[in-house]
Amino acid sequence: MRVEMFMSVVGLLIVPALVAAESIPVYFGTYTAADGASKGIYRSTFDLETGKLSDPILVAETRNPSFVAIHQTGRFLYAVSEMGGSGGVSAFAIVPESGELKLLNQQPSGGAGPCHVNIDLTGKNVLVANYSSGSASVIPIQPDGKLGTPTCVVQHEGSSVNPKRQAGPHAHSINVSPDNRFAFVADLGLDKVMIYRLDADKGTIVANKPAFASVKPGAGPRHFAFHPSGEFAYVINELACTITAFSYDSVAGALTEIQTITTLPEGFSGTSSCAEVRVHPNGKFLYGSNRGHDSIAAYWIDPEKGTLTFVAHQGTDIKTPRNFNIDPSGKFCLVAN
Repeated sequence: MRVEMFMSVVGLLIVPALVAAESIPVYFGTYTAADGASKGIYRSTFDLETGKLSDPILVAETRNPSFVAIHQTGRFLYAVSEMGGSGGVSAFAIVPESGELKLLNQQPSGGAGPCHVNIDLTGKNVLVANYSSGSASVIPIQPDGKLGTPTCVVQHEGSSVNPKRQAGPHAHSINVSPDNRFAFVADLGLDKVMIYRLDADKGTIVANKPAFASVKPGAGPRHFAFHPSGEFAYVINELACTITAFSYDSVAGALTEIQTITTLPEGFSGTSSCAEVRVHPNGKFLYGSNRGHDSIAAYWIDPEKGTLTFVAHQGTDIKTPRNFNIDPSGKFCLVAN
């Protein structure tokens, strides 16, 4: 089986019973079209004491579920179906006893090539970034966990300096602010983090003022993460292999760049690109993944300034780390190669 991406650890921040457990369920999204070896979404059990994962088992057959999200109740899982010409989002019920997935329904993603899915903090809406079409959409969640039709689709416009990767917009991720008032879409094709005002009750996102925060030309912003304090945010830049740190104005929804730092060691001359960025639950450290250099870069976060200081690279047993996650205890980093 070819596991392309580690997606989500079920309910650990929202189901108290799981936090004290000795083991927890882990779900993996995959690409099914690459070689046909993968069939959909897989599930493992992670031992919180030993740090070992059980062999993954198939829990849902679906096409290219390259990213998934778990509902705050722990009852539902939502997965994109990343297809180039069109795309969709599937809703699954999580069977409590087994952790298996039961398909509830599917809806169009509102664009092509959906690559990232999130859920707003009220649990009312699924938020989707459509890479190929360069758009972001909002899909309402019904009381039974099923998805309604998209209530809002926002199309990005423009380009940037890399003719091969930035000839048009490529929305790569969508995240919400700690107070759920704003949504942030990292657009690799525009070299911008687009900022929207989120209305969870109406299921809409509307351009904020300011409407975006820029990164350096050609950087290619991919994934985005807030610091637990809510005072800082970080975007990892796929093309430039850098991380940009921002201070965050929670009233205006504004991001102000305070630093850009490389993810690669000095003197590295090979080909590499970045993928995921995560902030440790304790807020003291940040991690970013390198595909090519094949490593996880670790940084110390200045608690007052939000700036990053490089600590180390971890490359043992890492090969093309497309995604990774940190368990809620903060003791383990799970990496999908």
